[in-house]
Amino acid sequence: MGLLIQKFGGTAVGDPERIKAVADHIARTVNTGEQVVVVVSAMGKETDELLRLAEDVSVKRPGREMDMLITAGERKAMSLLCMALHDLGVDADSFTGSQAGFLTDTNHQNAKIIEVKPERIKSALSEGRVPVVGGSQGVSVENDVTFLGRGGSDTTAVALAHAVGADACELYTDVTGVFTTDPRVVPSARLMPNVSFDELLEMTATGCPKPAMRSVEYARTHGVKLHIRSAFTWQEGTWVGEEKEEMEQAIVSAVTHDTSETKMTISGVPDKPGIAAGVFRALSDVDVNVDMIVQNTSEHGVTDISFTVPHGDLDVSMSIAQDLVEEIGATGVSSDTEVARVSVIGAGMRSNSGVAASMFETLANNEINIQMISTSAIRISCMVAETQINDAVKALHETFGLAEA
Repeated sequence: MGLLIQKFGGTAVGDPERIKAVADHIARTVNTGEQVVVVVSAMGKETDELLRLAEDVSVKRPGREMDMLITAGERKAMSLLCMALHDLGVDADSFTGSQAGFLTDTNHQNAKIIEVKPERIKSALSEGRVPVVGGSQGVSVENDVTFLGRGGSDTTAVALAHAVGADACELYTDVTGVFTTDPRVVPSARLMPNVSFDELLEMTATGCPKPAMRSVEYARTHGVKLHIRSAFTWQEGTWVGEEKEEMEQAIVSAVTHDTSETKMTISGVPDKPGIAAGVFRALSDVDVNVDMIVQNTSEHGVTDISFTVPHGDLDVSMSIAQDLVEEIGATGVSSDTEVARVSVIGAGMRSNSGVAASMFETLANNEINIQMISTSAIRISCMVAETQINDAVKALHETFGLAEA
């Protein structure tokens, strides 16, 4: 008998019929002799609706109350799914995050897991019952309800898989798995049967929307085997695990893109020690996540520093940068929201040369100008004009031979 974690959410449980379909799939899994723990997130656009309601009634919206409100969506879904399972003859019990043993820090709306104590989950399993856990929630060290943030149900599922020693964690989505690029941009994109933790982590960090990046980080750290698959076709999807050393890795496995960032430039920055540290410390202190950074060659003792921030952090980032301009003696700050990032990713890049050259040549041949570049051992990213991002993705996907055969 194996033990599986199965996570469902969003459109997968978007209405009563979908909840019944999910319950039927869980029942079928149980009837094969497997033990199952289910994690469920809110139905459809429930979380968006709750956020809208909060905006309609309040300007202040305290974090503690927001967490209490948002996690109600998961509690609603888990109860309904349990009812559907009982109709199919499957004994099931719903558990909130706190009941499931999730202890978090006190950071409301984006809490981090400190510890998982799944005693009640293990007890339910030992009694032959199916635990259904509300995703993306826990209880803080100060005994308040906390929300793990968008995509937190994926992290809940992975953390539970580690805590109970599951054989695998199945993350069910509205797509059939992880693709070589966005199929909406390149229809010939290919389903990847296998991908390494490192590759998927780079993909989720550079635009691949599912699964949540935090869940991949947790899975890699704790060695939790993932299966990304569809809740609509139920077909085999993408398995995620450690790289197999005995296998030859593809040089490039995927092309990703991201239109969620803005480029900022602080001009005329004095080229002396400590200036860059001061700029990025000030942004870090207000939780702005800076990504790509480029500092130009110094001329006459001054330079320009360009970097990217999420669109949602632009206003606060500009405010801080404008305050710093006078403080550090820079000449000005500007922003460009009409940019996008395209990335090529592959574990085989560690041992193969020429990927950067091929990428840059491809973009040049398509008259796509590169504004910024960043790299890791298995990734190369370029910032380009947003109007050209789809052309960049299509061209690179073709250059590296990633389309379906």
